[in-house]
Amino acid sequence: MKALLRLSVMALLGMLTTACSLLEVKLESGIEPLPQEQLNMRVFSRDFSSSFYSKVEQTADKIALLHKDEADAIYIQSNSLMWKIYSEQALQRTIFQASPVAAMVDTWALTAQMTEFYETGAGKALFGSDQALAVEVSRSLQMQFENTIKGFVKPGEFDKNKAFIEQYVDKNPLTEMTFSRHSAFNDWLTFRGINEFEAVTTFGSVPEVMSDISDRMAMIAEQMPKILGWKAELYALHSNINAAEIQDTLANISDTSAKFRELMAQSPEMMQALAVDMRRELSPLLQQLSDSTDNKLAQLSVERQALELMVKNERLALEEMVSRERVAAAANLDEISKHTVEVVFQELTKTLKSLILYFVLFLIVVFFAPLGLGVWLGKRMESKRSVKLAKAT
Repeated sequence: MKALLRLSVMALLGMLTTACSLLEVKLESGIEPLPQEQLNMRVFSRDFSSSFYSKVEQTADKIALLHKDEADAIYIQSNSLMWKIYSEQALQRTIFQASPVAAMVDTWALTAQMTEFYETGAGKALFGSDQALAVEVSRSLQMQFENTIKGFVKPGEFDKNKAFIEQYVDKNPLTEMTFSRHSAFNDWLTFRGINEFEAVTTFGSVPEVMSDISDRMAMIAEQMPKILGWKAELYALHSNINAAEIQDTLANISDTSAKFRELMAQSPEMMQALAVDMRRELSPLLQQLSDSTDNKLAQLSVERQALELMVKNERLALEEMVSRERVAAAANLDEISKHTVEVVFQELTKTLKSLILYFVLFLIVVFFAPLGLGVWLGKRMESKRSVKLAKAT
């Protein structure tokens, strides 16, 4: 009996120990953070944007300054402004994607496309004799980004990705200064044989998502004023108003009036008759000049209104985008919170069910097992006693 009781106690302690180990509560939020490799990829890719902006802006301004006094000054200056505007807008679209892998692939493809565009593509003659400066800075930016990527991927993976970029640029070259293009990420997934539903498994934890949104807002706030200023400068550059011509015309009229005054002082009668004739001859010309001036002023007013409307529309678009991002972030947080609560209650329900089951087993082992064992032993001892009595009889 003592040995059996000792065995029962040891079994009960073993079951309780197992139950305690099973009662460890793990609250999973259902939100997987980004891998450290992808976090580093996002940080260094966005650091690259600062280098991209500064190099493009400095090179474009240098090219425009070198051609300031030449016949093609307006053409070169326009191309320089468009390079700054559209390349930086394209970089913002590529580098601020939700997936760090997609941002990496698409930004790499953009730098390679820009190099090909200025070196051998449709933009190889946009900057005249200083085209080499644009080619040099484009190639430098591509190499800088590739060196950054080498720190995140294995050499074999880097070679595969580089082969894809070369193939993508051959099939999808840039054709104009607006940098119109489609994302390279889907083509990369096809090239690597990755299912698009398995390409992005998580967007990161809540702090990572909020940090991403903060980076986007900061970049927009920094770049938008510059881009709006460049667009206004480009618009004014191509308006029909030529201040130099107006100044030359006014100077010629002033010189002619001075000469007439001198001549009238020397010969009053002749000058009086000449003045009548000149008034008759010059009246249509003066009227035409007056009409032309009125038209130019009216056109300037219209263009100023159009510029104000463009700035207003850009500002409204920026406010709308900020509001949309704020609403999207709030919606994501609500959805994440709801999902977290659901997962917590599911785990708690499972844990409570396990507790109830182990409690029932505990009651059976503690109360009913000894009782049943005692009854069985009593019956066995009674049967032995009966057998002994029968033999004695």
